[in-house]
Amino acid sequence: MQMSEVTILVVDDDSQIRDVLKIALERAGYGVVQARDGAEGLRAVQVSGPDLAILDIGMPEMDGLELCRAIRRDSEVPILFLTARDDEVDRILGLELGGDDYVTKPFSTRELVARVRAILKRTKVEAPKERAMVRGRLSLSPEAHDCRVDGNVVQLTATEIAILSRLMARPSQVFSRPKLVDAIWGPGMIVSDRTLDSHLRNLRSKLGEVGLDDAIDTLHGVGLRMGPCGGV
Repeated sequence: MQMSEVTILVVDDDSQIRDVLKIALERAGYGVVQARDGAEGLRAVQVSGPDLAILDIGMPEMDGLELCRAIRRDSEVPILFLTARDDEVDRILGLELGGDDYVTKPFSTRELVARVRAILKRTKVEAPKERAMVRGRLSLSPEAHDCRVDGNVVQLTATEIAILSRLMARPSQVFSRPKLVDAIWGPGMIVSDRTLDSHLRNLRSKLGEVGLDDAIDTLHGVGLRMGPCGGV
């Protein structure tokens, strides 16, 4: 995917923030689509099919969390939240609803662009192109963004796909939390433990709903590794 082919949707009711993000993202080589509110943002997702959406949490009427929920009914487009709130519960809730990352206002445009790049990189995890990774009842094709249990599709976000892919690629290896964060978000990126926990909790919940409660093992004080996934 060439940089010029990548389109970012920016949804924020503040025109100044939209313009700042447009300039920063276009300088980084991305195409930008803007929306002034949640309803307009939802239409833009449906019409434009962006590669990533940046959503402001604190919009009037339909806020970013409601918009994320509406988007997730039909789309798995990666989502980055913007939040001016100090309460971490809002950010964690955003991740629980299917967001991939967040940036707190006031933000550095350099950090935001770096997080955009990291999310987009996670949508193209290095993996065999012709063959899915298989473990027990679970199969995963990261490049196709396709996860299945017993042949049935499980809808995962880009970050959940990236986490599962890293674990499945080396199923016997135990990943420490810092090592897993570096592998998913990239070295030097500041990601809180609660952010990782939120993604893991969401991933386990989705796999548990289809009867795969043993997909990810936690070795307390050590790290995480793949479980048997219903296999021997």
